[in-house]
Amino acid sequence: MAEAVLQAGGVCKVFREGEREFPVLDDVSLHLERGEIVSLEGRSGSGKTTLLSILGCILTPTAGRVEIEGQRADATRPAQMAAIRRHSIGFIFQQFNLFQALTCIENVEYALKLRGISGREAKREAARVIEAVDMADHRGFLPRDLSGGQKQRVAIARALAGRAPVLLADEPTANLDSATAAAILQLFRELAERERRAVLIVTHDPQVRTIAGRTLLIQDGRLGQQAFKA
Repeated sequence: MAEAVLQAGGVCKVFREGEREFPVLDDVSLHLERGEIVSLEGRSGSGKTTLLSILGCILTPTAGRVEIEGQRADATRPAQMAAIRRHSIGFIFQQFNLFQALTCIENVEYALKLRGISGREAKREAARVIEAVDMADHRGFLPRDLSGGQKQRVAIARALAGRAPVLLADEPTANLDSATAAAILQLFRELAERERRAVLIVTHDPQVRTIAGRTLLIQDGRLGQQAFKA
């Protein structure tokens, strides 16, 4: 196996409400390698979002182990989890989650500020990733003046800023037309190859399989057979 930047083993998650328990994930194990793209598919309610939140250090598992860059991420204090999330994870959200009062470049610079990067270094890095997603000509635009595909490119740039080794994307093509979705997926492929990021894409979109090296299927909280790209 090549270098794994993220590993999860035996992950379980049970939500509790009073005396009642609601199991969501059951003994989930997976790994992500640098430079690869993995798609995660499953019906609504199958546990995809919960698993993404655990891998992204937003939720802690009820049982199991998560390591990111060799650092234990499932049994740390909240402040430590936040630090891992800031420096090792880039999130790409389905609804973009851009700050409407900030320009494209300012949205990226703000993300860098949260990661402890500011001043000239932040401006250089923000300019680099905006260029990488082909949005340099729109760097001064507000989100309201962008198309869905352009907003998604800015969201990707924000996730790339700071060179986090793991990118987690939640339905990144759900709000895009087929042509724009294809362009965004091609961008993911180029970024994974060029910058050696590990990319996990939660999706219902069959187009994602065209760029994924592996497809993981989740059903009722368990990972099923892995479908490998020929």
